[in-house]
Amino acid sequence: MTALTEHFSLEEMTFSEAAARHNISNQPDAETIARLIIAARGLERVRSLLREPVQVTSGYRSPAVNAIVGGAANSAHILGWAADFKSPFGDPFSVCQTIAASELTFDQLILEFGAWTHLSFDPRARRQVLTISQAGGTQQGLHR
Repeated sequence: MTALTEHFSLEEMTFSEAAARHNISNQPDAETIARLIIAARGLERVRSLLREPVQVTSGYRSPAVNAIVGGAANSAHILGWAADFKSPFGDPFSVCQTIAASELTFDQLILEFGAWTHLSFDPRARRQVLTISQAGGTQQGLHR
């Protein structure tokens, strides 16, 4: 295992069932690994904030993997800035509420389909809080 931080490994931040299923490489270059380290440090802060571990369900996605999973063409996952995750802290809405109310620096916090949390550590640090619904709509703020 290649540690990026105390609790997050490169393997965890690059694992993709879609890549394995389609036999596509999902290995980042050195520049992207540097961004994944920043994202992992941000996830360490989330872990401290929630006082619970977080399980990364999607971190880095190569452009090919991102296309297969239907990710946005400009997804922060492609650059290594973002991770989708779940936590035993609570449902994704509660996780998003807690992060949004914190002093944590982030670019985008997205409640995706009410099923998981997306968090981007792009240095623009816009603190955008969004909800994406199963109907395909995106709204400012958090909505159940």
